[in-house]
Amino acid sequence: MADTIEILVSGGQADPGPPLGPELGPTPVDVQAVVQEINDETAAFDGTEVPVTIEYEEDGSFTIEVGVPPTAALIKDEAGFETGSGDPETNFVADLSIEQVKKIAEQKVSDLLSYEVKAAAKEVAGTCVSLGVTIEGEDARTFKQRVDDGEYDDVLEA
Repeated sequence: MADTIEILVSGGQADPGPPLGPELGPTPVDVQAVVQEINDETAAFDGTEVPVTIEYEEDGSFTIEVGVPPTAALIKDEAGFETGSGDPETNFVADLSIEQVKKIAEQKVSDLLSYEVKAAAKEVAGTCVSLGVTIEGEDARTFKQRVDDGEYDDVLEA
């Protein structure tokens, strides 16, 4: 009979201590093997909280499914700030380049309503609006229009 553990870990930094160790301790799995696989699969999200689902069997076999961190967490990590603006319409806390927006969109595309990076980038821009983050030095709302106008097609469709 399979059982499941759902947990949040820091990407690439899981260890056998809490919170992972106490969850895995009573199970038949090799804790160190689980930790190593989680670190391998979450290395791209270094230091960002990542949802992980571990499904294990009585014989000690296991599978790991790594989720995608929230868009806001990826933006904060990429831009290097801790909290969004309390007044995101006038007080901006960070600025992202189009390449950074593309990177976040590529990480999130499987988890969003979008089927392509260009549309995912517009969804990322929506989160930027809420956080008080500009894109290419401009309000994220103007970025969405510029994407619609095809201004960033060379970057977002590459």
